[in-house]
Formats: sequence, structure tokens, C-alpha cells
Amino acid sequence: MAPHATPTRAAAILDAAEPVPLAVWPCAQTTGHIQRAGRYLPESTTHPAKMLPELARRITGEYAPPGGLVVDPMCGIGTTLVEAATQGRRSVGVELEPRWADLARRNLGLALPPEHAGLGEVRVGDARHLPELLADLVGTVDLVATSPPYACTPGMIDKPAWRQGGALARRDTENYSADRGNLGHARGQAYLAEMATVYAGCLQLLRPGGLLVTVTRNLRRQGRVFDLAGQTVRLAEQAGYQYLQHLVALLAAVRDSALHARPSFWQLTQTRRARQRGEPASLLAHEDVLVFQRPLTSGSPPATNQADAAADPQRRQPGPSTLDGPPPALPSGAGSHRPLGGGR
Repeated sequence: MAPHATPTRAAAILDAAEPVPLAVWPCAQTTGHIQRAGRYLPESTTHPAKMLPELARRITGEYAPPGGLVVDPMCGIGTTLVEAATQGRRSVGVELEPRWADLARRNLGLALPPEHAGLGEVRVGDARHLPELLADLVGTVDLVATSPPYACTPGMIDKPAWRQGGALARRDTENYSADRGNLGHARGQAYLAEMATVYAGCLQLLRPGGLLVTVTRNLRRQGRVFDLAGQTVRLAEQAGYQYLQHLVALLAAVRDSALHARPSFWQLTQTRRARQRGEPASLLAHEDVLVFQRPLTSGSPPATNQADAAADPQRRQPGPSTLDGPPPALPSGAGSHRPLGGGR
């Protein structure tokens, strides 16, 4: 891993003209299949939306101190937990669906030797109730790292059925669950209101100065791009976080100064269909990694109600202009650039 860049003062980071530094992480020099081989159980491929292990490893290694506490409130198959625990961080995940929670536990069991089994834990529950589910951790967490649902319809492809005229995605894997109460089913303003609740709960878990790192993608829905990165920044700031950094996590390999996409069969098919409809769709080459901090000093929470703020994204609450002391060291390659939220 590249060495940290020299820390800069928070006032410089939060300067109005240059809000956050920007860095680029190549995370797909090898495929996700190769990254998981021998370290995750084969059935992990059945989950419709998995974080690349290299990305989770970079996040937990950069933003959680050695021996620190990492929480993933929507942990899926446990990628964040595995990568944090194998780097000596304590990891706790929350997952609503019992089948994914069980798989996350088994992935931890595969990755960790018996003497280190206590570094990873999975609890079944709803991310909208984090302060109750993780009451013993409130105010002590160093890093919350997660990839929330993208307000789209993920699913595990079923090529045999598709070739016979059936649906491309397996119905039992769409939106993570058949349960309509799962956040994977939420769309539009309902999605934003639910995520506002999740981020408010994450803030309670973090120690002062602790970090929230989210991994998002801006995807097309009904022909229009949903600016999930930009909306996530608004929700986090309205919840009381300070926006520190934007990272571009490449999903394409870098070869001879060029990007080589690694699309799934699902992405290829959906992109081709969109182009046939006349939409200017292209293969995704990156995810947006957004870094936020709980303020080091306690202050008055934003006056805006979280659900109201999510329903009206224009009601943006500005965060404090300074922090007490320097922010966490930023990854190598960070520079002073404007964030990319909404710029895809």
C-alpha cells in the first residue's frame, strides 16, 4: 500500500473553493473472482452486489487504525469484515437477511485462524436501528464502511433461463430479498429518507473524529442517471458529518495507460439494451468512495429533520467550517480537486 500523504489542516480541506481532495484507486487489476479465490466461499458469488475485496482492503487499511473497530451496517457476505479482520482490525457487521449473515460468518471462519476468530462478528438486524442493535458500541467505532443499496434492481443472472426466453436475473436474488421491507426495494424519496436514518445511526456509533466511508455508483433508472454520490454527500452533511475526501475506485484494469473495462454479463446486456433504446449508456468504470468524519467537538445537531431533509435535497445544512486539529492522513495521490458527485 502506498504511504500516506502529509496531512493537511482541516481548514484547507474544507475551503469553499476546493471542498475535498480527490484520489484514484486502481482496485480491479485482477478480477473479483481472482480476488476472492481461496479466501471466500464459492457461494459468495450468489450475492447480487459484492464489494471488491481490494477496495474493502484499501478502505479498512487506510481509514481504521491497527487494532481499531470497524462496522459495516449492511455487510452482505462480509467482504468489509473479512478484509478488516485479516488486517488486525476488529470488525462487526449487521445484515438483515439471515442467509447472507450466515454466509458472512462462514467467510470470516474461512479467512481467520481460530486464534483470531474474535476479530469478526455478524449480527442479524436492520441497519435502520443501529443504536439499538449495537448499543454496546455506541460512541466507540473508528470506522463505519459500507456499500448501501444503489436504488436500482440488482440480481443474480440466470443465463440458462435467459437463453430460453426467461428473465435475465433470478427472481429470488433481486433486491437482495423478497421482503419488501428490505432497503434494497426502496426507491426515490423513500430511499433517501431511509438512508438518512441509517447515516444518523452510524453517527451515533462513531467516536468523535471517527469516519464514515460509503461506496456508491451513479446508475441509470428509467433512462435517467440517479446522482447517488451527490445525494449521499447531502444526506451525510445533513446528518452532521463533515465531508473529507472523494476517491474514484476503478472497476476497470489499468493497462498501458488505458482503462480496460471488466463488465459482468448483466452490465453488458443492460448497456446494450439501453443503447438500443437510444440512451447514451456506457459501461461503468468506477465507483465513488466518499469519506466523512464525525466532528471532533460536540455541537448542536442540524435543525433539519432527517426525513424532511431527504425529501427535499435542496435544504442543505452546511457543516462546521473547521475542525479541532488535523484530519486523518489522506491516501497517497490525494490532491485538491472538486468532488465528482453528479459529474458522471
